[in-house]
Amino acid sequence: MIKYLAYCRKSTDDKHKQVLSIQQQLNELKDFSQKENLDVVDYFTESKTAKLPGRQIFNQIIQLIEAGKIQGIISWHPDRLARNSIDGGKIIYLLDTCQLQSLKFPTFWFENTPQGRFMLSMAFSQAKYYVDNLSENVKRGYREKLKRGVLPNKAPHGYFNHPLKRTIEVNLKTAPTIKTAFKLFSSGQYSNESIRKFLYAKGIKNKTSGLLHPDIVKRLLTNPFYYGLIQFGGETYPGSHKPLISKSLFEKCQNILNKKYQPKNKHAHQFAFLGLAKCADCGSAITAEKHIKFYKRAGRHVRYDYYHCGRNHGKCTQPFMPAEDLKEQIRKIIFKYSLHPKNANWMLKRLEKDELTEKQTAESQAKNLKVEAETISRKLERLLDSYLDQIVDRNDYQQMKDKFLNQKLNLEEKIATIQTKGSAWIEPMRNFLKGLIYQQKIAKAKNNDHDLAVMVKKLGSNFFLSDRRLNFSLNFPWTALVPTGDGARAGLPVPKLWQG
Repeated sequence: MIKYLAYCRKSTDDKHKQVLSIQQQLNELKDFSQKENLDVVDYFTESKTAKLPGRQIFNQIIQLIEAGKIQGIISWHPDRLARNSIDGGKIIYLLDTCQLQSLKFPTFWFENTPQGRFMLSMAFSQAKYYVDNLSENVKRGYREKLKRGVLPNKAPHGYFNHPLKRTIEVNLKTAPTIKTAFKLFSSGQYSNESIRKFLYAKGIKNKTSGLLHPDIVKRLLTNPFYYGLIQFGGETYPGSHKPLISKSLFEKCQNILNKKYQPKNKHAHQFAFLGLAKCADCGSAITAEKHIKFYKRAGRHVRYDYYHCGRNHGKCTQPFMPAEDLKEQIRKIIFKYSLHPKNANWMLKRLEKDELTEKQTAESQAKNLKVEAETISRKLERLLDSYLDQIVDRNDYQQMKDKFLNQKLNLEEKIATIQTKGSAWIEPMRNFLKGLIYQQKIAKAKNNDHDLAVMVKKLGSNFFLSDRRLNFSLNFPWTALVPTGDGARAGLPVPKLWQG
């Protein structure tokens, strides 16, 4: 009597197309074996696609047949056994050599005859054709979406897949958090781990409501989708979705990612100005330490902080500097290169007049840039035609395509900047003048060591400490305030620098 093995399979990648689940197949095969009076030794189940060879359970059944322990297989349909030519060929060969004597299917007639094996091979071929055609249809669908500028995958954080429009739209709840994450990271003050914790605190979590994996955070920060491009299948496509960030902000984040992240000193939170300056004599970093003094009469401990040369390059004669003295110097520096609100407000009014003039020329500038963008679009079309006509090979096509897409994106970004701001310099200048007002407020405030440290680092660079005096190089655009000197501290008549 022929011994049978029952084999049930359900593909993991076509669950919406599957006729029966594994449990339903098992029930059908048990009823079928009882009806046909078949000797079923065991039931095997497998959840894996058959479009490629290498199924573990299926291979075990083949080995049992080759060993002579099993002579027959029952299954729901031939496509459960094979959807590729190798596995289908194995079944046909075992039938030809009589190692496999019988195949039984509730939904397919088969007898081990030349005609039966021919019909079985046709069923295997049809199953393979279904898989091949399905794959081609999926690829065709991907290509069509990419042509429309739609990502064919799940939308990244900050976006969602619109079920009706079949587009990717901005998620109004999470998009502001993603934009803030890019801005924070671009400041250079936050690591990947800090961004990861920030996203978690704002409600962006993994499937198990935990922190996102570090690799996911890194992919998020390196995904050009957020500034308007789609990367798919090794190629770059222009997206039709709304960008969350600018290309310049994205590139700034990439520059930071490419550098080795150096963790901050663990004592930085105790000493606000740690890491600000170096010793002018030996070049060692300025370090800090605290001293606690007990006053018997008052009955309390008082802390005193001091900054001094780290002496990493041998002996150094530079003296210790009290933290209060260093803080006072920093306050004076910030105050010196600020503007009184009266002077800054006068400049803001002049800026409004300049903005009106700039807007008159903005339309013509935008028009010229649009002409350039249209020219690049035509170049992309001709490049695609050359590639389809096999005039240009794939590598050259991809390089030129990426080049044109980046050029077009830069032009579109410039057009958007001109249309929204009138001119690229107006808004930064306005922010700078408002910052000068805020800068004076910081210099006058108390107990704001962290704000002072952040502001003085923006204002200057190359800080050196020599004989308890802080020297530095003034950054642009604060260099424009040098002629005003100390006069900026008061609401005097507008300095000559701003007149005319």
